[in-house]
Amino acid sequence: MPTLAPEPKIFACKQSEALGKDIADAFGTDLGNVITSHYSDGEFQPSFEESVRGSRVFLIGSTYPNSDHLMELLLMIDAAKRSSARHITAVIPYFGWARQDRKDKPRVPIAAKLVAKMLETAGATRIITMDLHADQIQGFFEKPVDHLFASTIFLPYLRSLNLDNLTIASPDMGGSKRAYAYSKFLNSDVVICYKQREKANIISHMELIGDVQGKNVVLVDDMVDTAGTLTTAADLMMERGAVSVRAVCTHPLLSGNAYERIEKSQLVELIVSDTIPTKKSDKIRVISCAKLFADVMLSVNANKSISGKFLM
Repeated sequence: MPTLAPEPKIFACKQSEALGKDIADAFGTDLGNVITSHYSDGEFQPSFEESVRGSRVFLIGSTYPNSDHLMELLLMIDAAKRSSARHITAVIPYFGWARQDRKDKPRVPIAAKLVAKMLETAGATRIITMDLHADQIQGFFEKPVDHLFASTIFLPYLRSLNLDNLTIASPDMGGSKRAYAYSKFLNSDVVICYKQREKANIISHMELIGDVQGKNVVLVDDMVDTAGTLTTAADLMMERGAVSVRAVCTHPLLSGNAYERIEKSQLVELIVSDTIPTKKSDKIRVISCAKLFADVMLSVNANKSISGKFLM
């Protein structure tokens, strides 16, 4: 007697509903119904309004702070497990807390490891995410992790710009590997910014390694938070003779006065994905990652390879 494949069902946490709907549309199904009850003290309880027994459940939710977003995803995973879902895939477009991937000073947590264990303990049987802050975070999980690259959606757009004298830049030493990968695909030069921080989100000094005279520069990073690094790097490159500076950042956290900084900066545009909702801005171009996630989810559901989804 043939074994029936589990029925796929897609649900989204509140903070990722818009992206979840786009992913479900690209997948070819409807987004499942979830009702969240709230108590007056701030406690909340998500509830699936349809059966998930025996299903392959995809739960879509970025876990950027505040911690309610992470907690909502954990509660939905637990609800799916207790409702007899056969497979529970946590689709985490932006994996929050990832900057705490090691002990950089005494007596601090490794939050990325803690979050990984919480997701597995809640009942996640697979993780799909994109552009982790550090690749080695995949090793914090004992379950399969499909780590997607936003270059798949960004590179076609960068090629369509047909920029002369293109140079790819990394805003810090840690992003040099990503910058070299982009430059290899686009057949361009690479420059690197060296920065020193006074403390988190505050840069005390920045220097440029490489020549940007007469170049159209594209800064590449995995996330943009306060936009201090990007705007400082853009100003430095224009001072050094760059023709134009753009930035490509997968995850638009855009906290504090980031929008104001970007509007006042010398950046031509900031290119981001929709892993996190953004406010409208003339300088911010959003490229959707919904089809990429939907294609990978379809392959996972059919037990097919996803290696063809990577441009680099």
